[in-house]
Amino acid sequence: MLKLRMLSVLLLAAPAVMAQDNLGEMFGKDSVRRDPVIATFKSTRIINGQSNETLSKGDLDFRVAHRFGDIGGSGGGSSTFFGLDNSTDIRIAFEYGITDRLTAGISRTKGSGNFSQMYEILGKFKVLQQTMDNRIPVGVTVFGNAVVTGMKSSPEKSDVNYFDSFSSRMSYTAQAIISRKFGDIISLAVLPTYVHRNRVGYKDMNNMFALGMGGRLRFSKRVALVVDYFVPFRDEESKDYYETRGIKFYNSLGVGVEIETGGHVFHMNFTNSTAVLENQFIPETVTTWTQGQFRWGFNISRRFSLGK
Repeated sequence: MLKLRMLSVLLLAAPAVMAQDNLGEMFGKDSVRRDPVIATFKSTRIINGQSNETLSKGDLDFRVAHRFGDIGGSGGGSSTFFGLDNSTDIRIAFEYGITDRLTAGISRTKGSGNFSQMYEILGKFKVLQQTMDNRIPVGVTVFGNAVVTGMKSSPEKSDVNYFDSFSSRMSYTAQAIISRKFGDIISLAVLPTYVHRNRVGYKDMNNMFALGMGGRLRFSKRVALVVDYFVPFRDEESKDYYETRGIKFYNSLGVGVEIETGGHVFHMNFTNSTAVLENQFIPETVTTWTQGQFRWGFNISRRFSLGK
C-alpha cells in the first residue's frame, strides 16, 4: 500500500517538475530573451545619412534618390515652380545582401558641387545588433565607400576639377552607425564620420571629420517621421578663407516622412543639402534653410528577394 502511494505521488509530481523545467527554460538565467532587435529603421538610409540596417541575405535593393532645386531664395520661387524645374542631384543604386550582416552595392550619381558624374562602390557590415534583453544595448554598423568622378578634367591646373592622375578623382567615406531602438516608437542613431577627398580646392580640407545624428518617430505601422543632421568639423582657417570669397558652409539638415508600402519604402523629404553622397553633402553644403535654400526630394527603395 505504501509503495502504491509513493508511485501515485511520483506520477502526480512529474508534470509539476516538467512544468518547472519548462518555466526555467523560459525565465531562467540562461533563458532571458536575447533575440535581436529588428527594424530599428525601415530602410538602409535615414534621409541623407545611413541607418544601421543591412539587407537580408539574397535581397537586392534598387534605390533612387532625387533632390530638386531651391524652394525659395534667388534660385527658387514661382519661376522654377519652387525648385521642381531643377535637379541638383540624382542617384541610382543597386545594393545586395551577401549575408544578413554584410551588404555591398554600386551607384551612379549626377553629383553636386565641385564634381559630377560620380561612380560609387560601397560596403556595410553589422558588427553588433541590439538585443531585447539589453545585454547588447546598442547596434553598431560600419559603412564605407569609394567614389570616383568621371567628369572631364579642366585644362587649368589651379582648378579643383583638374585631374593629373586617376587617384585625384577619388574620394572616400568611413562611418560608424551607433543605433538604439527605444520601444516600438523611437529610434536614434549617432554617426561619427570621416571623409577623405584626394583633390580639393585651395585652403579646403582633404581630411574631414563629422558627427551625424538621426532619428525615427513612428506614427503608425507604415508611417514615420525621420530626421538627420550632420556637423562637419572644418578648421577656422578654411572657413575664414572661403567666407572672404562669399562662400559659407552649412550643416546638413534633412526632415522627411517615411512611408512603407509592401516591398517599397518611400521617403518624402526636405533638406538644405544639394548632394546625395556623403563625400559631397558633408564637406560641401553651401545652402541654408534660413534663406529658402532647401529643396524637396525623395528616396525610393524597392526590394527583391533573390535568395531561397
